[in-house]
Amino acid sequence: MENAYKETMFILKKYNISASKSLGQNFLIDDNIIENIVEAANITKDDLVIEIGPGLGTLTARLLEKAKKVIAIELDNRMINILNDRFSLYENFELINEDVLKVDLKKLISKNKSQNVKVVANLPYYITTPIIMKLLEDKLEIQSITVMVQKEVAKRLTAKPGDKLSGAITYSVNYYCEPEEVVIVPNSSFIPEPEVESEVIKLNLRKEPPIQIKSEEIFFKLIKVSFMQRRKTLINGITNSGLMSKEECKEILDKLGLDERVRGENLNLDQFAQIANKI
Repeated sequence: MENAYKETMFILKKYNISASKSLGQNFLIDDNIIENIVEAANITKDDLVIEIGPGLGTLTARLLEKAKKVIAIELDNRMINILNDRFSLYENFELINEDVLKVDLKKLISKNKSQNVKVVANLPYYITTPIIMKLLEDKLEIQSITVMVQKEVAKRLTAKPGDKLSGAITYSVNYYCEPEEVVIVPNSSFIPEPEVESEVIKLNLRKEPPIQIKSEEIFFKLIKVSFMQRRKTLINGITNSGLMSKEECKEILDKLGLDERVRGENLNLDQFAQIANKI
């Protein structure tokens, strides 16, 4: 932890700044975790890396050594001066001062044509899900997303559909990618220390979805309504949403050999696909 810690303390003192609570900032100071992230991302000299939320640039420095190019997207204006001071002389560094949710990533990737595009991010807890879903739903030409998130969220993102830890996002993630857990990150790996543990996970994008569906819109709407009221049965969730009548729903479940009292959280990806295709 020694080098990253010293470097972080030096920068915070030099620029007279501290972590922003409103932006959910926690600065990573653990050299081992930084190496874990870089190794998991498996970055080579052919890769374009998009780093979301570089902060002080502790991880950015390692990414620049490994990648063909790093495009860092940072919202906090205070970090822009620091990042420019540190990396403006690097020919393979580009900095964008913007909210990643407002960036046209498809255009950005197209403009920086590279064989492999990988996303690396240390995400604020409050905005993890919207960012991950944007990356997946935009169907970007990316190979993988290596990301640090709250441990509880990581477990949900990497769960298998139908497990007790699964939620609506579990099904979306498994539709688009093959998730894997990398390493648990203790609170002490950050300044300031967050109240909860974190975890690094990697989402490997699939070339093709694992199931055949007729309408993604219906499929994802079905999953969403099934988890909006977890204690309700699947039939109640579907009929309350207006997707179909109770009788039609019972008929479909019967044909699929599913109990009428089944809940959405008990289904796997293929079962949701079959119901969506029948709708």
